[in-house]
Amino acid sequence: MCRVLAYVGPEVPLKSLLLTPENSLINQTLDPEAHPQLQLAGWGFAAWSEHFCEPETPFVYHRPMAAFYDDNVHKVVPALRANTMLAHVRAADYNAHVVLADENCHPFIFDGTPWAIAQNGDVPSWQLLQRELLQHCKDEYLSQMSGTTDTEFFFVLLLSLMESDSDEDVKRAVEEAVRLIAQARQKLDIPELTKLKMALVSPKRVIGINTGTGHHGETDPAGDWRELREAEPGTDEFALGMLLEPMYMLTGRHLQTEKGAYGFEECGDDQATSAIFASEPLTEDTEDWSELVFGQIVFIEKDGASITRTVDDLKI
Repeated sequence: MCRVLAYVGPEVPLKSLLLTPENSLINQTLDPEAHPQLQLAGWGFAAWSEHFCEPETPFVYHRPMAAFYDDNVHKVVPALRANTMLAHVRAADYNAHVVLADENCHPFIFDGTPWAIAQNGDVPSWQLLQRELLQHCKDEYLSQMSGTTDTEFFFVLLLSLMESDSDEDVKRAVEEAVRLIAQARQKLDIPELTKLKMALVSPKRVIGINTGTGHHGETDPAGDWRELREAEPGTDEFALGMLLEPMYMLTGRHLQTEKGAYGFEECGDDQATSAIFASEPLTEDTEDWSELVFGQIVFIEKDGASITRTVDDLKI
């Protein structure tokens, strides 16, 4: 699956998030520590800054190639600063069915909503599931789909189910979207594992989601992800381990970056000014990173100079 990275906090150089860390997102393209597949199918990011002409509108960059092949990486990224960012590198099976195009690169952003989405996940047979799910989708979002990915369609479904942008309504919409997918799989007899690990980002807000369904469409799959990940890649056990593995969070203040080093100044949660949400830790030392376990959602927001972080269980 893909790799996701989201940041919220004081304005920092984008290279401090995408290039400098020892396990940076760009490095994960070629050498992800927690995934057996290379991320060669494209990459992109959305960045918000108070210094942009339109601070509520992100700078969006996509390119349908491996990030380490992109000659713009070391030209565009060092030129930008951001207080909120969502970045993604895309993995895909290497066959003729995979469409490599700008339209299929995350993050996805639609008019009429402040949200951007990027996913480390998979909704198999989503084209067939549309037979049941389209009735829940609003035309204003369906008409903006331009690619062929499951993530973009899930974004349409999620936005259509939101009644507002409040934390409570986002959580309710996520729960309802997973329920609808599980029900559609049951009705259409398509019991496949669905992996929904994503970041939903708007200016100074990051919502991290870790949910999905098991191989039989169950909404409460169980198992020890560490033991399951010891199975051979490509097996059902390994896939279940990837579904159940956590996402990662890091909070602190005063982002410190040097070549080969990365981190925040340690402080209590009440003193934190910055937060990162990621598919895997950006540093070899993972002691300071906390986990968002399967079945949870986290709400991270910058309120003035402080960061608030609330973790809640999804009820599906």
